[in-house]
Amino acid sequence: MEYIASTLNNLIHQTAFFNLTWGNYVMILVACFFLYLAIRHEFEPLLLLPIAFGMLLVNIYPDIMLHPENAANGAGGLLYYFYKLDELAILPSLIFMGVGAMTDFGPLIANPKSFLLGAAAQFGIFAAYFGAIWLGFNDKAAAAISIIGGADGPTSIYLAAKMAPQLLGAIAVAAYSYMSLVPLIQPPIMKLFTTEADRKIVMQQLRPVSHFEKVAFPIMCTIVISLLLPSVTALIGMLMLGNLFKEAGCLDRLSDTAQNALMNTVTIMLATGTGLTMSAESFLNAKTLLIIVLGLVAFVAGTAAGVIFGKLMCMVDGGKTNPLIGSAGVSAVPMAARVSQVVGQKANPSNFLLMHAMGPNVAGVIGTAVAAGTMLAMIGPVGK
Repeated sequence: MEYIASTLNNLIHQTAFFNLTWGNYVMILVACFFLYLAIRHEFEPLLLLPIAFGMLLVNIYPDIMLHPENAANGAGGLLYYFYKLDELAILPSLIFMGVGAMTDFGPLIANPKSFLLGAAAQFGIFAAYFGAIWLGFNDKAAAAISIIGGADGPTSIYLAAKMAPQLLGAIAVAAYSYMSLVPLIQPPIMKLFTTEADRKIVMQQLRPVSHFEKVAFPIMCTIVISLLLPSVTALIGMLMLGNLFKEAGCLDRLSDTAQNALMNTVTIMLATGTGLTMSAESFLNAKTLLIIVLGLVAFVAGTAAGVIFGKLMCMVDGGKTNPLIGSAGVSAVPMAARVSQVVGQKANPSNFLLMHAMGPNVAGVIGTAVAAGTMLAMIGPVGK
């Protein structure tokens, strides 16, 4: 009888109930809330659901993230390797290949001024950087936090893994949260900095872009940006390689794989690995709250800067540019461009801004990667 009681007692103490802290229970509730948002309200479900599930797993059974040296079997926790692929910047780079294969740079090529709008929207990144420094973060952490303003999840993960890996979970969640909230956050800012007349401006149809231009663009972008900022070659190179698969015209199989099978597989691994960084010990602290606030500041400032620059461009070109497309300079593709379209069409039902907004939108993807490369070049990764 004593043996049975002892065995049952050991079994009970092996359950997670006796090994979790109050913080783990809080994070389990947060994970369930994120799952609810992803499934019920479809807030970036492709990313938020695996992030939330990774968060759930690591807070129920923290050993799932054990380093091989600390694991009893010498192999490490099952999902430790998912996280390592994030940390080594392999998964963000592969995500960029898929994004490139799904991206049409035609609107940007047809209207090169869009580059300026995409660059203007990066102002939020540098505003958040100085804000983070003021709040006491070191320069590397401040740089990693600030990139949230670009509304680009893979770039945020890429830079956080290199400059502040201890903050990766909070930064990734903030970046993807604000990406999913673009339709709620951007319209009030867009209306604040434009008049009704501005929003009614109808832009001229973009010129046709030749096949040669579409093929030459990714090649030239890779050469120029990689020569100037070698540290961001992995992101830019994969983005442009994916786009070249799409535009070459003879690589349909590779383009389809990059857009679908590879993109879906990598998204599962990247998002789940990100969620695994969100244990109670690393997430429930004052720094996490500051990161979320700074991310919102960066995103709002970037949206405002894009719209203001769009208004300046409108004044310079005699009213040919609708300032609303400036808000699409953040790189939440294609959601930010759709928001420009929706707000413009509410002011003028005959307005069609989507293709015009796609120019700044894809320029924002390039701009955020360039901003990340600039941070790496100026400040350096962890350990340097």
